[in-house]
Amino acid sequence: MEASDGIYECKARGIFRRDGISPSVGDRVTIEVDGEGNVITEILPRKNFILRPPLANIDRLFFVCSTCEPFPSLLLLDKFIAVAEYKSVEPIIVFTKVDKLSCEKYADIYKDAGFIVVIADYETDETRGKMLELLSGKVSAFTGNTGVGKSTLLNYLDSSLALNTGEISLKLGRGRHTTRQVSLFKLDCGGYVADTPGFSSFDTNRYDIIRKEELAGCFREFAEYSGKCRFADCAHVKEKGCAVLDAVHKGEIAASRHESYVHMYEAARQIKEWELDKR
Repeated sequence: MEASDGIYECKARGIFRRDGISPSVGDRVTIEVDGEGNVITEILPRKNFILRPPLANIDRLFFVCSTCEPFPSLLLLDKFIAVAEYKSVEPIIVFTKVDKLSCEKYADIYKDAGFIVVIADYETDETRGKMLELLSGKVSAFTGNTGVGKSTLLNYLDSSLALNTGEISLKLGRGRHTTRQVSLFKLDCGGYVADTPGFSSFDTNRYDIIRKEELAGCFREFAEYSGKCRFADCAHVKEKGCAVLDAVHKGEIAASRHESYVHMYEAARQIKEWELDKR
């Protein structure tokens, strides 16, 4: 546990287990320090929480995508972005293994939708400067499929992490806090980055169910057209007089983003009420 005057090894109070809660990486807590053992006495309110892997109070989630080998799955990316929006985590999209033409095509989709997009170019200092600025003072996590270059990117940003095949080196002890499968590491720029094993296989439908009525709010480019549809309960799928569909036809909203929305909406329609109650 990191405090202003150092790092403490702490145990959680038994009352947390009784109440069915437990401290997670990223939690802000109060501790009681004494010679017989330090104790976490209170878990402060969380601004967000991801169940699997357990991670609290994330500021930014970096989605690392390759533009070739492997090619990006825009549906998977859009699912992750929707969950981030739902959890009030700022999504940042990073394209690696850059094929210039493909990269510009993908980057424009997300820039036009209002997201911060970084195109990783390791031959200049521009990428490092922009990434460190985004990481500074924030708690961040990185996700992306195997082979997209997460390790290369993080080593490029902070070589002391010594990442190997997507995992934090066990030799690293600086700024380390561990809870089950997740670790939080302090960067030289002043921010923290979470090591999140299994995050790229995160099952958004199982662990972060978004109701169909809430889904449109997770696609930020839809906001401009809110309240402009013919019907107040418009689903933005195939309804006549839908302002969102009209924007898609005009090229104001990317077709791929709307296709992802429709896919997620149809999946959300199949979710039973009892499944929603288990969130």
